Amino acid sequence: MDDTQSVATLLDSTTSKIQQLQQAFAELERHSAISLNLKWKELEEHFHGLEKSLKKRFDELEDQEKEYVTEVTEAQEMLEKQEAAVVAKELASLERLQEKRDAALSFLFDKRGTSSLEPFVKGVNNSMIDPILKENSGVGAAKSGMEDVCPAEKGSVYIEPPSELMKLCEEMDAQGLHKFISDNHKNVISIREEIPVALKCAANPFSLVLDSLKGFYAGEILSSDGKKDVSLLGLRRTCLMLMESLEQLLADGVPDSLYDNQRLTSDIKEKAKVIAKEWKPKLDQLDIEATSGNSLEAHAFLQLLATFDIVSQFDQDEICKLIPAVTRRRQTVNLCRSLGLSHKMPGLIEVLLNSGRQIEAVNLAYAFKLTEQFPPVPLLKAYLKEAKKVSQVKAGSMSPGAQNEMNERELSALKAVIKCIEEHKLEEQYPVDPLQKRILLLEKAKADKRRAAEAAKPQTKRPRASGSIYPRINIMPDKSFHRSPFERYPYAYDRQYIYAAETHHPTPMGSAPYTIPRTHSTFYGNVHQVQYQTAYLY
Repeated sequence: MDDTQSVATLLDSTTSKIQQLQQAFAELERHSAISLNLKWKELEEHFHGLEKSLKKRFDELEDQEKEYVTEVTEAQEMLEKQEAAVVAKELASLERLQEKRDAALSFLFDKRGTSSLEPFVKGVNNSMIDPILKENSGVGAAKSGMEDVCPAEKGSVYIEPPSELMKLCEEMDAQGLHKFISDNHKNVISIREEIPVALKCAANPFSLVLDSLKGFYAGEILSSDGKKDVSLLGLRRTCLMLMESLEQLLADGVPDSLYDNQRLTSDIKEKAKVIAKEWKPKLDQLDIEATSGNSLEAHAFLQLLATFDIVSQFDQDEICKLIPAVTRRRQTVNLCRSLGLSHKMPGLIEVLLNSGRQIEAVNLAYAFKLTEQFPPVPLLKAYLKEAKKVSQVKAGSMSPGAQNEMNERELSALKAVIKCIEEHKLEEQYPVDPLQKRILLLEKAKADKRRAAEAAKPQTKRPRASGSIYPRINIMPDKSFHRSPFERYPYAYDRQYIYAAETHHPTPMGSAPYTIPRTHSTFYGNVHQVQYQTAYLY
């Protein structure tokens, strides 16, 4: 607006400027010895034409500005009206939902009675109204993991019956809960989402989860013949999932809505402490390096301490010694915070670095904002340098099988570093192009060795089929008729090699360690067993 006023002022002053110019021109003519061909009248007409065109353009711009201001004002008014309409619809939706909820609750109380429905009703109140408030939009029905309330045609209310999980929790059937999860292990993702809601139906969710821990150490995962006990492994995973779900239930602010008989009591804490003391001696024999940071048993013990709030009953330094056994599990960061170990992270990261586990150290440094103390790029470079130093030994020092194994380990290390760089967006500080080229080189070398091994295999000659019962004797064989062995079996390099898609599976529990010791002997392959890290296991 200030610019418009200044332009208008300049346009108004053009007349005085032209008069001043006329006087100057007349003065020039009087003092000039040579007559000027250009007359003042022509100049005056030229300047007046410019003035008119500028004023016309200025008036057009002013009209356009007024139109724009009018359109903006109308748009703002329209937006305010639409916003008011949306708010009115939200309030109407919430009122309709409240009416449906009240009708559903009255129906349940009439059919089943007040005493047996207290936990169920408590879950209905929370699970039906929260999604509406969170989504902040007009919703026709409330979706929840507990029930779906729908109006019938004649105005009655249909209540979907509780799920099997809710029934088992309401009956405090820990054994049945284990069996249900085991039978439906293919739907473990949806079950994991439903368990926190189902636990609210239990008379005491803490007691139910505690009862489910029976049989955790009923046997050994690996039998004497080296086979895994799949059923025991599934039971332990279920125990861990139930404890995690119970902690999630507490983290979501549900404790304030639980009844007194559903809360964590001192008696339940004592029972959990007894179980923890039974588990602890078994973990004292745990080989931290052999777990590769993925110990289910150590994770379950630490989760037991966090879920039942008994971490203060155990030595904090002893608890910290178990953290390296679970650093590759996705719940590690939240677990350390629940156990109150955030201040111990610098020392824990140092332990990981001394063990050659830089990838896990970098992940923890980012999670606890310790990257200034532990810069990630130098750590990743040191990790790759160590991996390359092990793999690039002289050919005479290793057998071909050991060389292949070292190359595979370097490949795994390169891929783990690239994934870490991409997760933490370090591409500008540590470009991945050289690492990817190194991966292509190693994979090409691996493919060439495979082709060479296939070409070196001896070819077995098939017996020729003959319909005669007498042996065939050739006195003068025709050399041109019989194909040589090299012609019969085509050269191995003539066929095109197709690279198989690589699949990377998580390292199973109890597999060989993947750390690199700080000191190396001159023996590799058969003496020094080295593996490299992969990213977090999910």
